[in-house]
Amino acid sequence: MENTIEKKIRYHHLYDIYGVLLTEKQKTAFEYYYMDDYSLSEIASLLDVSRNAVYGQITIATNYLEEYESKLGLLEKSQKTKILLEQYKISAKNSKDVLDLIQEIEKLE
Repeated sequence: MENTIEKKIRYHHLYDIYGVLLTEKQKTAFEYYYMDDYSLSEIASLLDVSRNAVYGQITIATNYLEEYESKLGLLEKSQKTKILLEQYKISAKNSKDVLDLIQEIEKLE
C-alpha cells in the first residue's frame, strides 16, 4: 500500500484532473481534508454536519476519483508521457531512438 504522502499526492493529481466531476459537497470535504489538511472534526464543525457525514463525502469523492482514473487513465497517461519525454531528452542525440520515443508518445494521445 502507498504511504500517506504518496497517497495524498496521488489524490491531489486525481483531483486536478477529475475534480470537476465531483459534487460541491464532495469537493468541499475533499479540499478541506486533502488540500487544507483539516481534521474530520474541524470540517464537520465548519460544515455543521457530523464527522461521519464528512468521512462519507471524502470516501465517496476518493472512490469516484479512483474510478474515473481506472476508466479513463488520464493520470497514468500523463505520467507515462513525462517519462517518455525525459527519455527523449536523454536520447536526443540518437535520431532512431528519438523517432521511437515520438511514436510511443503519439500512441498515448
